[in-house]
Amino acid sequence: MTWEELEARCMACQGCGLADTRRHVVFGVGNRKADVLFIGEGPGEQEDIQGVPFVGPAGQLLDVMLSVIDLDRTSVYIANIVKCRPPRNRDPLNTEQDACIGFLRAQTALIRPKIIVCLGRIAAMRIIDPNFRITRQHGQWFQRAGVHMTALYHPSALLRDPGKRPETFLDLKSIQGKIKELCPGTFVDPLLPAKERNP
Repeated sequence: MTWEELEARCMACQGCGLADTRRHVVFGVGNRKADVLFIGEGPGEQEDIQGVPFVGPAGQLLDVMLSVIDLDRTSVYIANIVKCRPPRNRDPLNTEQDACIGFLRAQTALIRPKIIVCLGRIAAMRIIDPNFRITRQHGQWFQRAGVHMTALYHPSALLRDPGKRPETFLDLKSIQGKIKELCPGTFVDPLLPAKERNP
């Protein structure tokens, strides 16, 4: 399946009840040849309005987090477990995740990332381990089928509790180190204009 075919199927999906309340399907954004894939749980209000992941306050913080380790949206790919906003930003139900996870798996197969970073508990439980405990296991590294995986606190959790930011900074530096080890070409050249970076 091509990217175009996958996106068309995703945009037309009626696989769960979230299709009835969405404004937009939030497919994903970034470099489709990226070595690093960031995965969140689902769109919020601003994402639903704009059709782009992580564009609200949590997304603005994610952009800052990326810049801390010399990344931006042109150097990574960003997607979610579910592509439609759960009402009132509640956690996506297991049935909703099950209905949508095939799209993320197809995106991952097309990208073939070397590193996956889960943003928050829901993504980590779905991608890394159903028993994942974000407070104890954030920043730890795991391997699945040759892909290196870790999890950070979700940016929205950092907005609610700034006290978690120092340990998240350490987790980000660990990610930076892993990228240097596995895919050093990922980092953004700050002297290169944004329009000249990878699409």
